[in-house]
Amino acid sequence: MNIPVKNLPRVVIIGGGFGGMAIARELRDKNFQTVLLDKHNYHTFQPLLYQVATSGLEPDSIAYPLRKIFSSKKHFHFRVAEVEKVNTDEQIVNTSIGPIHYEYLVIATGTGTNFFGNEQIKKHAMPMKSVPEALNLRSLILENFEKALLTKDIEERTKLMNFVIVGGGPTGTELAGALAELKSHVLPNDYPDLDLRLMQIHLLEAGDSLLAGMSKYSAKKAENYLEELGVQVWLNTMVKDFDGNVAKTSKGELESNTLIWAAGVEARPIDGINEESLLKNGRYKVDEVNRIEGYQNIFALGDVAAMQTDQYPNGHPQVAQPAIQQGEHLAKNLLKIEKGKKTKPFKYKDLGSMATVGRNRAVVDLNNLSLGGALAWFIWMFIHLIALVGFRNKMVTLINWTYAYVKYDKGARLIIRPFEKKKEHV
Repeated sequence: MNIPVKNLPRVVIIGGGFGGMAIARELRDKNFQTVLLDKHNYHTFQPLLYQVATSGLEPDSIAYPLRKIFSSKKHFHFRVAEVEKVNTDEQIVNTSIGPIHYEYLVIATGTGTNFFGNEQIKKHAMPMKSVPEALNLRSLILENFEKALLTKDIEERTKLMNFVIVGGGPTGTELAGALAELKSHVLPNDYPDLDLRLMQIHLLEAGDSLLAGMSKYSAKKAENYLEELGVQVWLNTMVKDFDGNVAKTSKGELESNTLIWAAGVEARPIDGINEESLLKNGRYKVDEVNRIEGYQNIFALGDVAAMQTDQYPNGHPQVAQPAIQQGEHLAKNLLKIEKGKKTKPFKYKDLGSMATVGRNRAVVDLNNLSLGGALAWFIWMFIHLIALVGFRNKMVTLINWTYAYVKYDKGARLIIRPFEKKKEHV
């Protein structure tokens, strides 16, 4: 990997997401040599992926070069690589570009899309966990309307203009709201020859409410907002199958060429780590300092870690804040370990939850306070702007949001990279 050997303990971090980025930022140059590995050369702000998919933002607004984030760090090295296996006996990580030795290993690989073993749905559904997947979805949505404009078959046109979203969490809820705003404000101008009344947006949730984990007030408020926008919300509804044309559910069939899967995630464990340390959901069992069970120098952060407590028996929520807080905390504990000092247990500080449904429509839970409407929407925008990496990204996003608010328009309706379903997906 052409990484110099230093008289410093080497910390190898796998994954440049929220957790990996947090610990890499906090590790001091004078105490550690830091090596970050990721298959992409950028950090993705995943909470806004749905806006890329629905033409609200360009991908470079929510992605930021990892090398630029750490350009000022002296003993930091980044390599684009895919991790293949960890040799824990020799303390070596084997990757697509060669092996690397570590004194401390931090696994922050995040999650992927969980189809719960349904291979048929996996073949035909559209996931949205990365920038390429969001761009694929954006292209497919726009291509559907181009095709609908050309076909004379009403049934086929309806399938092209109908969208089924599976999963009523923040991603599914926000995506449904964004599609509804496209239908109301943007698509009528782009496609005046199409009868947009044919377009239907179905949001399917297996549970009895949207936004599980948020307050009942926020869940019901979000449901009301979506219904105001024309989204058909289906609660207590399971998706059984999807063949690319019809979604079979526990309450009947929905005709659509596009099923967007936002129903669940699964952790991404690394080959070579003792499987006995894995829970059924693929997360590593970690102690109060994020050390993986059975190891002294291997740690896991965020979505791939399960720190079981009385309050969180299945581990902390798989969202950004636990990963960030665990990363920052582990950096301080690694320094204590190096100095032979006693480590401090991690305590998660819940900063609240929020979701937006559309223009002037959002819900926010802060401690015991629940808010909805325009105020919650502005809070949501402010928090997400602050959390974005890089001044340019903050400014570009703010300009795009301001333009969209004033003009009722989304300017990123571009089919830059046409998406064609592969034959085995048809």
